[in-house]
Amino acid sequence: MITNRKYNWIKGFLVVYSLLLALTHSPIVSAHVGSSGVIVQKQAGKYQLLISIKPPDVVPGTASVTVFVEQGSVGSIGARPIYFRSGDKGAPTHDLLTPTGQNRYEGDLWLMDSGSSSIELSIDGPDGKQQVVVPVMAVATALRDMPEGTGFGLAAMGLLLVVMLITIIGASNADGLVVPGQAPPVKIGRRRLAGMSVGLVVIVLILAGWRSWWNSTAEDYRNVQLYRPTPIRSSIKIADAQRQLTIQFDTTGFGNDRQKRRTLSYILPDHGKLMHAFLVRVPGLDAFAHLHPNRRDTLNYEATLPALPGGKYLLYTDVVYRSGFSETLTDTVDVPAPKPIALLPGAKVASAAKPSDIDDSWLVAEPMGVKAGAENVPHLDNDMVVCGKPGASIKLTDGSTMLWMDKPAQVLEAGKLYTLKFAIADALGKAAPIEPYLGMGGHAVILRSDGTVYIHLHPVGTYSMAAEGSLVSRIADTARTFHYPNAVHFRDSIDTYIARLKTLPEAEKNKLLAAAMPGMSHPMKTNNMVEFPYAFPRAGHYRIWVQVKRNGQVLTGVFDTQVDEPLL
Repeated sequence: MITNRKYNWIKGFLVVYSLLLALTHSPIVSAHVGSSGVIVQKQAGKYQLLISIKPPDVVPGTASVTVFVEQGSVGSIGARPIYFRSGDKGAPTHDLLTPTGQNRYEGDLWLMDSGSSSIELSIDGPDGKQQVVVPVMAVATALRDMPEGTGFGLAAMGLLLVVMLITIIGASNADGLVVPGQAPPVKIGRRRLAGMSVGLVVIVLILAGWRSWWNSTAEDYRNVQLYRPTPIRSSIKIADAQRQLTIQFDTTGFGNDRQKRRTLSYILPDHGKLMHAFLVRVPGLDAFAHLHPNRRDTLNYEATLPALPGGKYLLYTDVVYRSGFSETLTDTVDVPAPKPIALLPGAKVASAAKPSDIDDSWLVAEPMGVKAGAENVPHLDNDMVVCGKPGASIKLTDGSTMLWMDKPAQVLEAGKLYTLKFAIADALGKAAPIEPYLGMGGHAVILRSDGTVYIHLHPVGTYSMAAEGSLVSRIADTARTFHYPNAVHFRDSIDTYIARLKTLPEAEKNKLLAAAMPGMSHPMKTNNMVEFPYAFPRAGHYRIWVQVKRNGQVLTGVFDTQVDEPLL
């Protein structure tokens, strides 16, 4: 168990260590496809909180925690990191966050090791005590180069220290042996020179050993500690007149590369699905599909493609492991054009349009950008004004309309925290109630035009329900070390659970899913609206797909928006 004194000592040491490590590498892409931070908006008792956590990109490092208290009276907020591996028993005590404004609290927390972790917030005040657990992936995602000026400065100081140390060694071997009051012997100069020579040799050997150790550590960081998503290989094949997407985990090198190792038999269902796969056609981002591949075996997943047009597609695949570690796996896949139905044998026409999962959905819309000949007319990112603010609307396949409400401006700012609100109106303009989709009010996917930023959003934020559930149960576990169950039994039990969900009526399935993720409850004041907290990480042109369910049908709205760098 880490005591506070030991924890503080380690923090002090790691400040220096991580600073040197951070300064000796160059930046690369972050782990979660450009959106590495965690944003959470949830109700905890009488408190409504909006939480933003920016994990470090070098581990050990500090995570930046910001909490906005939107509702409730708070006296103090404490935060502490808890790793899945060590659980509650191996975690430090809470550090108090600092009030920095009206109903705003901030603080930095050290994440000492790579792996699946969480940050537990303890809220105390007149409205009671509550705790919130936020999953955070503690992984190194960056390399940095040391600034040239810093390198010269450190080299000069190091050279000065070496000269001083050699001088001290020489003096101790000569002047230090002279009795006070006596004249120095004739050969004292030789003794001083001999001492300095021996000291120089010893220091050179020490520095050579230190350099070897540092190079080995840097190499280990680059090849082992630095996060890389699990590689996958995707392909399309034709089976029974249907286009089948196959996603295979590439385990090449798993045996001798511990960075690639994943507990693939311990994948957890998230919202009742083992895998959420999103296909987006490039370059126009006009064709979109949200699929839920079925597990054929530990390494292979399959899904029937819907009526998507042919072309090159970006593939983003979300999975969650038993440890609460979640990641997005990416690939590109060439999808052949669908065969015309008229050319299919009669018995195979019906099966050709049948999805492999009842909750699969897709949409083909206008390509991103302004259509030719419509440069000066409204399009997907600004076609209306809602209550005096810019808004947008899109017709859905059932005749209803989805509206982007309360859009702060036609052009948004990178790094600024927004609540993206969407409402559904029927053909007469009246509020159209929505139903739960996979146990939640809705889902959203945001993608930058070049594919470098991707996020799968929920009404409560950017994290996974399965990750939260796994980490919360681990905190409740009193065991100091977690022991995995039998891999085959675990995988089979999950497959049985998934198969049972598919047989349940929609209402019963949603009830079961909601019971499994109480922390993801996010009730709206009106039942025709859904909202998502998010901060766009970079400037660029973004497309947003918003998915809701009405009358048993999944409906997808699509919106475009421009994001610029902040002025200040």
